Amino acid sequence: MFFSPITSNETKDASQIIDPQAITTIPEAASRPILVSGAHRTGTTWVGKMLSATPATAYISEPLNVLHRPGVFAAKTTRWYTYICPDNENNYLPAFQNLLRLDYGLWRELGSIHSRKDLGRFVRDAWIFGSGQLRRARPLIKDPFAIFSLGWFIERLGCQVVVTVRHPAAFVSSLKRLDWPFDLNDLLQQPYLMRDWLEPFRTEIDRALSSSTDELLQAGLLWRLVYSVVAEYSRIYPQIRIVRHEPLSLDPLHGFQELYKDLGLDFTERARQSVLASSSVENPQELSKKTVHAVQLDSRANLANWKKRLSAQEILRIRRQTEDVASLYYAEEDWL
Repeated sequence: MFFSPITSNETKDASQIIDPQAITTIPEAASRPILVSGAHRTGTTWVGKMLSATPATAYISEPLNVLHRPGVFAAKTTRWYTYICPDNENNYLPAFQNLLRLDYGLWRELGSIHSRKDLGRFVRDAWIFGSGQLRRARPLIKDPFAIFSLGWFIERLGCQVVVTVRHPAAFVSSLKRLDWPFDLNDLLQQPYLMRDWLEPFRTEIDRALSSSTDELLQAGLLWRLVYSVVAEYSRIYPQIRIVRHEPLSLDPLHGFQELYKDLGLDFTERARQSVLASSSVENPQELSKKTVHAVQLDSRANLANWKKRLSAQEILRIRRQTEDVASLYYAEEDWL
């Protein structure tokens, strides 16, 4: 039974999230775009990169990131974890329709180039979009910040959705190590998100914001918010594929082979070699803080890093905070 963020006896269904009259005709599975989402620091980049190790997909990174490149995505985003629903979709739908056509905004991007790094990104993205068009590739959007909008991506854009989950203690320890605090005001100041999903948590969010220096509290609450909503979306849309980071890290070859099959992708030799290279024991056991988005890592050794970074007291505190949601994804032994 999934944890539900809905209070009393209220139950959501798809019609409460998406206007049925606004639903786009969903294409055949083999041509549908793919969305890889989940809280940031839960393996979305690794999963997205491995699923793009085939010419059948074109990898598009984080259009809803507030720092996204204008050539990739024309709409502006001002909040992390922007929530899209029928009430505000006009701000985003045209840009996503262009993105799914792999229509690169060349002139928008040229006007935003101010450094060599910008120029390198321009070349990279123009190549991804252009070559993807030539191959008639399926767009593969990797975007953790789309996680609260899964229903919209399914109903409105016809996406197949993969959601990554990582142990809450591992998630919190990663944010702590990188010193990446998250401002919960970005959620609180989105009225549609609060209305549809997070209103039952308003008091907890306010309490966490009042403890501005308690980064563990805020990170643990973010994990709980994200995966309580994921649990409810999974009830409404059972076709969502939930991928736990830990089993995938233990047996990445089998895990990705099954994921390829579920998404209608051919697990080619190139894909197989990419998975093996990304998870080899010869890779670093922990990524440098300068290469936090790299995917070359000893996937098995990385699993226990949170136990080294966090004290027993911190782990217990995270468990107590997240237990009602974490128990949907993790058993008792996963905390040991």
